[in-house]
Amino acid sequence: MEKLNHKEEEIMRILWELRKGFVKEILERMVEPKPPYNTVSSIVRKLESMGLVGHDAFGKTHRYYPILQKENYRKYSFQSFMQNYFGGSPSQLLSYFVKEEKLSPEEINQLLNELKKEA
Repeated sequence: MEKLNHKEEEIMRILWELRKGFVKEILERMVEPKPPYNTVSSIVRKLESMGLVGHDAFGKTHRYYPILQKENYRKYSFQSFMQNYFGGSPSQLLSYFVKEEKLSPEEINQLLNELKKEA
């Protein structure tokens, strides 16, 4: 799997939310400034050629749906993020949140409790 660009991710998020949608419906949910209709259509077709999106045909109109599951892409993206920024180390990631994001003692205890549940 390859990392999607910003617009591809935006379209996938919209399709995950809609479950099925026409290009017009996808475009309506995009943030401003919205790209032209033809741009969205091209991106959706590219996602389809990558095997991430499928469609149902209604004459010349297509209703698109995600093939790639949100959870699978989330897992891939997070693993890639962790590898690129924290050397794949969960402890470095957690250390970052504790030091840089200033987690409160309550938040740290909540994380510890979650870790204990999973162990």
